[in-house]
Amino acid sequence: MRDPNLELQESGWEELRKEARKIEGDLDVKLSSYAKLGARFTQGGSGSGYVDSGSPPIGSSRSWKSMEMEIQSLLEKLLDINDSMSRCAASAGPATSVTQKLARHRDILHEFTQEFRRIKGNINSMREHAELLSSVRDDITDFKTSGSMSPRMQLLRERAAIHGSISHW
Repeated sequence: MRDPNLELQESGWEELRKEARKIEGDLDVKLSSYAKLGARFTQGGSGSGYVDSGSPPIGSSRSWKSMEMEIQSLLEKLLDINDSMSRCAASAGPATSVTQKLARHRDILHEFTQEFRRIKGNINSMREHAELLSSVRDDITDFKTSGSMSPRMQLLRERAAIHGSISHW
């Protein structure tokens, strides 16, 4: 006769694995969508990216931030599940297949975390680049409209702009 405690541990392990696989699938889909959003920023696709228009498209800032938060939440859930699986595996004893499966789930979590950081970094770089371009465009427009300003006023304005950019650091 089998140990009822062992059966309980095995069913708990399988439930945790099932939940981990579901979250891994969700993460895969979300990261793919997030990467596509990042690609739109880099390509400036269809007039909705920062690069084309120089200003953020309406709603896109909310959508990428929302997506970021969802991915972060899923990564945290997967980490919690991996921890629970680790405790379950430790109480079940040294079973090679369980240990290998647990290691694979940890690897998947690590890969997803790295991918998320990479994509997030790319999107932030693109946003900063777009903001810089927008700032330069604004400066050029201001310069063109201030053509009648005296050289002294232009120098004072330039000094104020430099001081403002330094104070942000």
